[in-house]
Amino acid sequence: MRHCFKSSFAVYLTLHHLTIDPTLHTDKIDMPSYIIGIDTGGTYTDAVLLDLANSTVLATAKVPTKHHQLALSTANALESLLQKTDIDTKQVSRLALSTTLATNAVIENKGARVAAFIIGYVKHFKLPITSTIFIKGGHNIMGKEEEPLDLNNIVDTIQGLKNEVDAYAVCSAMSMKDASHEMVTEKAIAMMDPKPVFCSHTISHNAGMQERTATAALHAKLMPLMQDYVAGVQQAAHKNKLECPIVLIAGNGDQISINSAAEQAGITVASGPACTAGFGATQGIENALVIDVGGTTTDIAMIRDGKTVLSPDGCKVGRWQTHVEAVDMFTGGIGGDSHVLLDANGQVSLGPNRVIPLSMSGDFPPPEQWLGTEQNSKCIALIPETDNRGSNDAILKHLTENGPSTASAISQATRLSGVPLEKYLEQLAREQLTLETGFTPTDALHVLGRISIGNVAQAEAGASILANLANMEVDAFCQKIIRMTEENIENLLIDYVIHHYWGKSLTSFINSRNDHPVLGVQFRLKLPLIGIGAAAKYFLPNVAKKLGTNVEFPEHCEVGNGVGAALLAITNN
Repeated sequence: MRHCFKSSFAVYLTLHHLTIDPTLHTDKIDMPSYIIGIDTGGTYTDAVLLDLANSTVLATAKVPTKHHQLALSTANALESLLQKTDIDTKQVSRLALSTTLATNAVIENKGARVAAFIIGYVKHFKLPITSTIFIKGGHNIMGKEEEPLDLNNIVDTIQGLKNEVDAYAVCSAMSMKDASHEMVTEKAIAMMDPKPVFCSHTISHNAGMQERTATAALHAKLMPLMQDYVAGVQQAAHKNKLECPIVLIAGNGDQISINSAAEQAGITVASGPACTAGFGATQGIENALVIDVGGTTTDIAMIRDGKTVLSPDGCKVGRWQTHVEAVDMFTGGIGGDSHVLLDANGQVSLGPNRVIPLSMSGDFPPPEQWLGTEQNSKCIALIPETDNRGSNDAILKHLTENGPSTASAISQATRLSGVPLEKYLEQLAREQLTLETGFTPTDALHVLGRISIGNVAQAEAGASILANLANMEVDAFCQKIIRMTEENIENLLIDYVIHHYWGKSLTSFINSRNDHPVLGVQFRLKLPLIGIGAAAKYFLPNVAKKLGTNVEFPEHCEVGNGVGAALLAITNN
């Protein structure tokens, strides 16, 4: 197991200039050669063009990410980037991709509906998937069958599941010694329900049933999302006449061909953090924490002795502990587009779900017509390009006939409520049939005059409504949202450090430490921070101040993952 990225390169990105050792570029091309890095984030898609001949960043581009039109988002980023230069696309030697698509899907519980068959004697556990089924069977450490596989139970269970799930994961005890029970189960599923099946013995060779199951389930969960993403990228490349190899940066910093990305979707779960760390490692700072503040998540990685640290046990994302080799990273559902929710008593909560900020909400109705507490905290609209699944579907019929609506309005019209309504709305969002907008920290920044990239009036209208419901002044309400965002990022940093050095998570204590009636705890961080992402400059300075450290924002940090993808593609070529 490696514990740092391959370091046989001389890459040093200062605050003003990027230099790359030209001897590293092994493609024997007489003409100048370029590499394009693209990062598909939850909010923006960033593109970077590096000139390998004179070692400079030639151009950058940033466009909104359209989750239901990834092809269009990638194409727009490429077109915007190429319009800023006059290069011949035949001179582009490689297109390198970084994406937080998989990470965001895990945090927001999106992706395929997965059922996991867990075979053998094992303490029962839960995973954030549709169904977890424990079956008799499995082998021991010597590869001897512990108990015959309960095939009848598997067959009966598949009959009840096949209309409820999109993919399957299979994990049998000691399948790294004997995988026969996994392979029989896979065949049984294929005969009854021809959907993707991921077996743990093909994905992980380490011990630990829960981690192996999670790794297989993660691949199953992310495969359809990655298939759509790959198709979008390939369409965009073709449209822009790019004929170069296309690679995706995996969570450990290696690169994989885009043609095999869907089948290996799970290893991309830390793609964004790997590129974050790869960019941070070029800053000439020997030891630091690299923080990428995006729209959906905040990702943290560590630089030690100028190199990126890999997790020895596999990465953990949200509630998923896996055997996926990746950077030693932490991801939390907090970002510029985290959903601000007020309950009936005016109490404010933040995230982890992402919504489109009001300031970016485009064709949605103005917030004065719908914004409020709880079920009125966000507005839901059908994506125009999607087909209505028919008038028999009450929710889709309502949205088709009435346009964007809140969950409260949908409940009144359809008489669905509670958990069933919530789960179905989640399914529509997961299937990319709907879009949701609400108030976010990005909107608070607009109201406070710190940014002005969207519709300020929409943000101000939303802030006025929610501030009144919370019995606060508008500016005080927006400052509260910014403080909450900063505190969540601060808590995430502290929890990452504790988990890294002691292997424990103190999330519940850390998140409530400021509210304890007796005990007060103040943490000090001995490492500097390196900020990456469009939102980082607005949140990290105060986070660094509270932790008694400083934060650096390198040149091109707004598109740092795109730069990191390009650099890693050069390094590991």
